[in-house]
Amino acid sequence: MAPFSRRKELENINYNNLNAKESAVMALVYPDEANAMQMVFIQRKSNSGVHSNQIGFPGGKVEKRDANYLETALRETEEEIGVKTSTVKLIRPLTKLYIPPSNFIVFPFLGFLDHQPKFILQETEVECVYSILLADCLNPINEVKTEVSAAYAKRMLVNAFNFNNRIVWGATAMMLAEIKSLMLNGLAGKSI
Repeated sequence: MAPFSRRKELENINYNNLNAKESAVMALVYPDEANAMQMVFIQRKSNSGVHSNQIGFPGGKVEKRDANYLETALRETEEEIGVKTSTVKLIRPLTKLYIPPSNFIVFPFLGFLDHQPKFILQETEVECVYSILLADCLNPINEVKTEVSAAYAKRMLVNAFNFNNRIVWGATAMMLAEIKSLMLNGLAGKSI
């Protein structure tokens, strides 16, 4: 999903020299009442931050109490959308990404719930939660190039996913592209 120039940049990053903050996110899938697989996205609150109002996966900054990045992703998922950490089954970690505008390295994970959750939003950070059909996430018709605005740039042309005018772009779109590739290639031997 990343443009070719960005992919080359990401491949050549020396993470040890960045002095970046660390975070982790959870890309969560679950069966709805019709047994169709859904993927969970949140929309961040509108604020002065570089990720203001963006659609992404639940997650956040690593805290000293977290034993590892997975624990961060699970803790933040519970804090932001109320999904109990004990109910999430890890499918696999995804590729870490560096996000230059916020100077974060994000460690994403793909997880599974065996039931439809009742979301409880952390009102100070999360504007709303979206469940999007996994089939729509995998459908190439939803991949677009679109212009977006961000706190650090007026207008940018980016690769993105468009789900009924909900635009998923940036690091989240790159993670979703990786998930799509894994799903279409059988999750390297795992199934959900």
